[in-house]
Amino acid sequence: MSAEDPNPAATPTPCEDTQGDGRWMSLHNRFVSDSKDKEPDVLFVGDSLVQLMHQFGIWRQLFSPLHALNFGVGGDATQHVLWRLSNGELDNISPKVVVLWVGTNNHSQTAEQICEGIMAIVQVIKNKLPDARTLVLGVLPRGKSPNPLRGKNARVSRLVQEAVVSVPPPSFLMESPTPLSSNGSISHHDMYDYLHLTPQGYQAVCEPLHAHLKSMLDKPPEN
Repeated sequence: MSAEDPNPAATPTPCEDTQGDGRWMSLHNRFVSDSKDKEPDVLFVGDSLVQLMHQFGIWRQLFSPLHALNFGVGGDATQHVLWRLSNGELDNISPKVVVLWVGTNNHSQTAEQICEGIMAIVQVIKNKLPDARTLVLGVLPRGKSPNPLRGKNARVSRLVQEAVVSVPPPSFLMESPTPLSSNGSISHHDMYDYLHLTPQGYQAVCEPLHAHLKSMLDKPPEN
């Protein structure tokens, strides 16, 4: 890819319907419809790590009381979330905080491209919801043992952490509570397939996230 080519991670793109059942677009249309009937204080947006959170007790325990809405879609990369948010999912709601968790599915892009994609999403949120705060979650490690993808994900998180400083008022939270053993391996008790979180893994990530969200919701809006 030359310097003149568009960055695929930062180019709004609907997900290809490879299976032919139209599920992705159906979910998007449902989210657009849901947004017309709901008044969330917190909106979660992202990939399967967001989507699956809704199926565990941790969602009902910690996030339902915060009036949270879940717009997670399994398999989404940054370009897919960018397309969804640019095409109606933010048009009828006014959350106080948007939680963005995406990037682990951008297998074919560099860390720099993925960071650019995440920041493009942050900019869309800022443009459409100027009064909302955006909380960007770092990309989790993946794979049982250390591997190149883990290194790329860690670099994405570092780059995003640096980039959000220049776009107030987003903040950034690293999900470091995901435990790594002394040799760098991940336990299946925390990530059952070494990518998605178990209830125990979600507990470790979501408790500090909930505390952070509470402090953001309690803080007066910045002028």
